[in-house]
Amino acid sequence: MSLRQQLNDAMKDALKAKDAKRLSTLRLVLAALKDRDIAARSETSRELLGDDEILGLMAKMIKQREESAAAYDAGNRPELAAGEREEIAIIRSFMPKQMDEAETAAAIKAVIAEVGASSIKDMGKVMAALKDRYAGQMDFGKASATTKAALSA
Repeated sequence: MSLRQQLNDAMKDALKAKDAKRLSTLRLVLAALKDRDIAARSETSRELLGDDEILGLMAKMIKQREESAAAYDAGNRPELAAGEREEIAIIRSFMPKQMDEAETAAAIKAVIAEVGASSIKDMGKVMAALKDRYAGQMDFGKASATTKAALSA
């Protein structure tokens, strides 16, 4: 079952269960997904986004909510920060397990060896290969810094 179908089914289940927070979060995700589908349309292609693009979109939404929660914490608004963290948990439940630092470092090392990267100039190739293989499983902001350090050494 595709990720899009899982999201739609979960929204229907949340509607039946009268789970307001889960329902509103899933509606936000599906609305963002529909916006992205519309933006990707062209005269010749009406294809919908694939699971990799959906995972990227969801990762972006999680990052936005983490930043919002941090801002709410700084502004002494713990109830709003808690709401953002609830949304993060709901969105994360549809994503694959996140890689820890050791797994990320091992994956980066393997990809560097595989693409034959030897200098910082090859960072683009390494990051592209990582994004292809580990979409939704890795924080690419941290992975970028780790890759840069590995290629600089």
